Amino acid sequence: AVRDTVIWAVLHLILAAGGIYFWGTWLSLPFWIAYGVIYGSACDSRWHECGHGTAFRTRWMNDVVYHVASFQIMRNPVNWRWSHARHHTDTIIVGRDPEIAWMHPINLVLKALAFVGIVDTWISLKVLTRNAVGNLSPEEQDYIPETEWPRAIYWARIHLAIYGAVLVLTLGMLSAGMAWKSSIPILLVGGPRVYGCWHFVMTGLLQHGGLAENVVDHRLNSRTLYMNPISRWIYWNMNYHVEHHMFPMVPYYALPALHEQIKRDLPPANTSIWDAYREMVGAVMKQRNNPGYAFRKDLPATARPYREALHSTVPEREHG
Repeated sequence: AVRDTVIWAVLHLILAAGGIYFWGTWLSLPFWIAYGVIYGSACDSRWHECGHGTAFRTRWMNDVVYHVASFQIMRNPVNWRWSHARHHTDTIIVGRDPEIAWMHPINLVLKALAFVGIVDTWISLKVLTRNAVGNLSPEEQDYIPETEWPRAIYWARIHLAIYGAVLVLTLGMLSAGMAWKSSIPILLVGGPRVYGCWHFVMTGLLQHGGLAENVVDHRLNSRTLYMNPISRWIYWNMNYHVEHHMFPMVPYYALPALHEQIKRDLPPANTSIWDAYREMVGAVMKQRNNPGYAFRKDLPATARPYREALHSTVPEREHG
């Protein structure tokens, strides 16, 4: 985790420096595109893993990276620590899990817009603003312990203060006659959440999309897939998502080995991102007319049978 975090930090510096140095030319574009992914997508997996406290052996290291990544992805670090704990306790249990990405009725337009995070960024800023004035929603009050409410308000104010400082700097550059460089502060801080989020959206939608709701077996409600090494590094091995939900305290760098140990008791992993999207999109399109539908894969003959929750929405088995 130390190695990967140092690489992550250095990439921020190199790519930002390249984008600024070549500013005003087409040569700056690849630097900003890459910077956007390193800032606006890699932050999601860092937020996630450090929120679990498993990336580093030292707690303060997890906390530092967690807070930096939470800021980059525009999430209140207190709210999301507790919402994610609920997500693991009640994974895709409707009415309990606050992190269900594919809520019914499914709005495909909003899902497509998520790859360019304008809508999500606006929603995140509204939540931070609401929290900053001391207002937590009933849902937030349900999963955040009351003793943590003041911290949620505090960190929302810190985040908004930083964004406010970036905006003031941008306006100052405009008034100083530096209009042609005035967008650089926003491209560096905040902006990548919009233009660089596509990778974490692409991978995140696959975690549970098209799979079963209201079941207790993670082999039904989570998806493992194989992907290229670059995406795995950005994603911190969360493509092994069944394994992560079964054993959430196993650190990200041990998930490939865990997969090898238990894969004989799991459904076969999707062979690629493309293969997983074909499976998920087919299921999601059916769910638009039949919300109770879920894609369900066969388990190996040697696996223990499914144990499902009562009132499961899973229909008869579909062979994958």
